[in-house]
Amino acid sequence: MFEGQDSFSLEPDTLNILSADKPLSDPKDDKLGYAPFAKNLAESICKMSPPDGFVIAVYAPWGSGKSTLLNFIIHYLKQKPEQEQPIIVPYNPWWFSGQEDLTKSFFEQLSGVLYEKWQSLGRKFKNQIESFAERVSTVPGLWTKGFAATVKTVISPKDIHKLKQEIEETLKKQQKRILVVIDDIDRLTAEEIRQLFRVIKAVANFPNVVYLLLFDKEVVVKALEEAQKISGEAYLEKIVQVSFELPLPDRIQLSRLFYNQIIKIISDTPEELFQQKYWIDIYWQGIEHFITTPRSIVRLINTLMVTYPGVKGEVNFVDFVAIETIRLFCPTVYNIIRNNPDLFTFGIRFLTLSSIMSDEKLKEFHNNWINQINEKDREAVKFILTKIFPKIGSANVSWGDSYLQNKRRYLHICSADIFPIYFRLTVPEGDISISEMQAILALANNFQSFGAKLVELSAQIRHDGISRIGVFLDRLRDYVDKDIPLDCIEAILQAFFEVGDLLWNVEDEKNSFASVGNEYEIEFLINQLLQRIEKVEREQLLKTTILNGYAIATIVQQVISLGSEHGKYEDTRDKPEDQRILNTQQLAEIEKLALNKVRDAAQKESLLKAPKLRQILAFWRDQGNVEEVQQWVRKVIKEDQKLIRLLENFLTLAQGYRLDPQWLSFYLSTDEIINRVKDLANQSQLTENQRIALNQFIKEYEMRQQGENPNHPFV
Repeated sequence: MFEGQDSFSLEPDTLNILSADKPLSDPKDDKLGYAPFAKNLAESICKMSPPDGFVIAVYAPWGSGKSTLLNFIIHYLKQKPEQEQPIIVPYNPWWFSGQEDLTKSFFEQLSGVLYEKWQSLGRKFKNQIESFAERVSTVPGLWTKGFAATVKTVISPKDIHKLKQEIEETLKKQQKRILVVIDDIDRLTAEEIRQLFRVIKAVANFPNVVYLLLFDKEVVVKALEEAQKISGEAYLEKIVQVSFELPLPDRIQLSRLFYNQIIKIISDTPEELFQQKYWIDIYWQGIEHFITTPRSIVRLINTLMVTYPGVKGEVNFVDFVAIETIRLFCPTVYNIIRNNPDLFTFGIRFLTLSSIMSDEKLKEFHNNWINQINEKDREAVKFILTKIFPKIGSANVSWGDSYLQNKRRYLHICSADIFPIYFRLTVPEGDISISEMQAILALANNFQSFGAKLVELSAQIRHDGISRIGVFLDRLRDYVDKDIPLDCIEAILQAFFEVGDLLWNVEDEKNSFASVGNEYEIEFLINQLLQRIEKVEREQLLKTTILNGYAIATIVQQVISLGSEHGKYEDTRDKPEDQRILNTQQLAEIEKLALNKVRDAAQKESLLKAPKLRQILAFWRDQGNVEEVQQWVRKVIKEDQKLIRLLENFLTLAQGYRLDPQWLSFYLSTDEIINRVKDLANQSQLTENQRIALNQFIKEYEMRQQGENPNHPFV
């Protein structure tokens, strides 16, 4: 699935070595080059012979692997011969809270370990340390310049110093090195850091004791300056004898480690949702900027392990990792994107805020959020976002339908339809997921099963009042060009000509702003599918499927669409001969077939049930003759219920309901029926749509009578 995987070496044994706050302990798992440094430092600790105590500090940014380094050092120390090994006293101040606890807990840990190792010293030595700890922890400001004045009213300074000397004498006689290791100092509060260093300063000269401190120097210096009101650097220099900067891992090593982690997250992701070149571009020029420490890898990997499974297969994997990187490391920018989808995404057919915003205003908007990014991160963030949102900085570029459909087809975040999934971390209720889409398309080789599914979707209404069939037809656009097998095209066309009229939902038009209508979606899809059929086979395919179809409105709509390519009908889309789906002779044959279907439906009394009746009658009138249409209409309106149905099917929704009496003037005199319509409008058993149709007819009839034009834009 992954082409070019050798851009990173894959080592399966590294897949489980990272997790939040779980440092490595065995140098054989070292992938970042810490083991050699740890081994050398362990060697030095064993061989150095300071007369008094000695303090070593290792400085490294938070999350860079200090705890892993410490574990490696301890590992190597334990590999030494018994006589060379120091007694290791681990102390993690982060486990304790409160200023007194830090002092007492430090000495409790020290005394506990030494008592266990040197039981020959008896209880006396342990009591000495515990007594010393108890006394110094109760003396406020013990090691400040005002020490003498502070302790006079609490306890004699001589007693404390005497205790300290006794402890020092005992430690000197043992001639066994003690290593006190203190990690996670940079997690403490400023006041706790200050107190911990006071403790270390007070006991730093204990003989045969080496202190190994690991912390983020920048954090500790700042904390000491806040608490001490003096230079943090200078304070550290008085305590730390030797310091090292942790050698940060090579960026290639970090990237390899990150990649080895991410391949298990991406498993089972459809191949088309991970483009190798696209990934390499975004990673190396954007995401990699934020992969600076092992913990940054842990944070991003752990985030993806939680967020990605819920949308796997419903989002483009590369875009998802990119936007999650932004969420984690640049949350302010992430919130701007989430709250302004119109200004970042492409809407294929819908009016958006950015489409009515001037290029200058749009550029100003994008410049404003770019300037909010930390300068050191700015270029990386800009690169990521301009890759996943091509609209940024390209407001005056015209994007073709094919480009936009591909963005949606491959579930890119820049598609307005797909965008919400990235932020809701689930497929929005009522939408069509990829898995459901694939399941429906699996029915496409059988027109009855496929048609039944279309009708089922038309009956499923979303929370916004739109049927799911509209969502499905819209998404089907992404598949018709190449993903639907050629041998399924006939079944799909047959299904549309069978049930298409049942999918023309007035409520969809009413509830969907700027919707093109399901009938036009079907027309587009049929035309796209026909384009894939050899020209010599198209006429026969249409004849077969239309002849067996019952969806009169859909059939007429399609024939009008085909004719418009020849400059016919009102909806003219005249095309050159070589670009037309049918030639002139083929079109004439299909028009005759459709006309016969209309006449047949009129005779069987099913025509009155068809939607878009106004369009069907106009087609009948133009292809046949007006007299036969008039005859059919006069017959229909003899019955009240059929008159109601006729008017209901003439009702249109275009910027509000419309039913102009002039639309019927070809077939009857509206003066003859107006009184009947007024009487019928008062019937209680009318449906809501029927009542709207009758009242709209009356309204526009009266406007005509008063000399007003219902078609005027300001009416």
